[in-house]
Amino acid sequence: MDPMMLIFLVLIFAVFYFLLIRPQRKRQSEHRMLIEGLQKGDKVITMGGIYGEIDSIGEHDLTLRVEDGSRLKLLRTSIMGIQQSE
Repeated sequence: MDPMMLIFLVLIFAVFYFLLIRPQRKRQSEHRMLIEGLQKGDKVITMGGIYGEIDSIGEHDLTLRVEDGSRLKLLRTSIMGIQQSE
């Protein structure tokens, strides 16, 4: 195998790693930390776009209270983020 070809392949892999793989791992790590840090009373947004307040938390799921007082049971991983204070 030509040494230039090997260097070119290593360079392509390095660019691929730093532009795609590394940022995705960082986002996964941040989301895992968010999920582990959820507490009762946190105001959150689900991946489906539902806004609500955490009513109770289980090991793999949680109960979300929405604006009209309804309660929804969701997987913890379906939480996208915490609502920002206005």
